[in-house]
Parts: sequence; C-alpha cells; structure tokens
Amino acid sequence: MPPSDKTKKQAILEAAAVLFRDKGYPATSMRDLAQAVQLQASSLYNHILSKQDLLREICFTNAQRFLDGIQEIEARPIASAQKIEALIDLHLTIATQDITSITAFNDEWRHLDEPQLSKFKTLRREYENRFKAIIVQGMQQGEFRKLDPQFCLFTLLSALRWVHDWHQPGRRQSVESVRATLVSILLNGLKDERV
Repeated sequence: MPPSDKTKKQAILEAAAVLFRDKGYPATSMRDLAQAVQLQASSLYNHILSKQDLLREICFTNAQRFLDGIQEIEARPIASAQKIEALIDLHLTIATQDITSITAFNDEWRHLDEPQLSKFKTLRREYENRFKAIIVQGMQQGEFRKLDPQFCLFTLLSALRWVHDWHQPGRRQSVESVRATLVSILLNGLKDERV
C-alpha cells in the first residue's frame, strides 16, 4: 500500500473513531464519514471494505496494543506497584497518541458482529485478567491492602477510560502531570496522611 493510501486510511480510521464517539456507531453513516475526510462516499470503498470493517480494525488493533504492552510490563523485574504505574502509562500513551483508541476503550466495540464480538471480548477479558493478576500479586506480597481484586481492577480501569475525553491538545495539564495525578490518586488515595 503506497504511503498516501496509508495516510488516508489512518485519517479514515481516526475520523470514524471520533464519529463513533460523538454520534454512536449505529448513527454514523458512510456519508458522515466521507464528509469528515473530504471524499465522495463511493471513494471510501477504495480504502475500506465497510463500516463494520473499520470498527473491527480499530478494536482489534487497539486490543493487540494493550496485550503487547502488558506482556512487556509483566516481564519487567519490578514490584507490582511499579507494574501498575507502567500500566497507567500504557493507557495514557495509547489514549493520547491514538485517537482511534476511544472506540476500543468505550462502548462502541459492542457493535461488532459475531464472531468478532466474541473474539474481542476474549481479548478484553485476557487483558483484564492479567491486569488483575498483577493486583493480586501485589496484595500477596504486601504491597497493596487486601481488597476485592475485581473491584480494584474495575476502579482502576474506569479511572483511566475518561482520559480520552478530558485530554485534548491545548489543555493546560501535560500528559506527565495527568500521569502523576492519576498515580497519586489511584495508588495512594485522596486522604492526606498528615490529617
């Protein structure tokens, strides 16, 4: 695929992700997408097969990025708390560097057709289970308080999912500042120990 095609394909993926977020997958038409990337609707099919194909590519590409990221983090010879910090970094990096990830983070993946929906859910569960295993390991090693690991997992993931909508170019806070605040709140809580 020539570089110009790759650039146009990426522009289409990014426009689709924004439209899926703003209008929802079912309400986004191929005409909306064509208008967003300044193409004739018929010309879109030179770059993509269908709206469902776009959703599939966005979701599975991002799922693989998360799985590759957690695999690399699991292999590091560091404490569980440091692994959680690295996972926060992973989420922030993906959220702020690739706009298409909003589709995989949020609810539009639910519109995948079968068997792709089941395959995506399997990858999502695998990531969540591996993330939870790091939390459990931290509890077993005395780094974290013994709480319900599933509750901890979903609290962490929920706190990370909103970053897509909040962190836009031009915001005052840098990614580093957002990261430091998230790590502080998620790993240390809100309570000032001096109080």
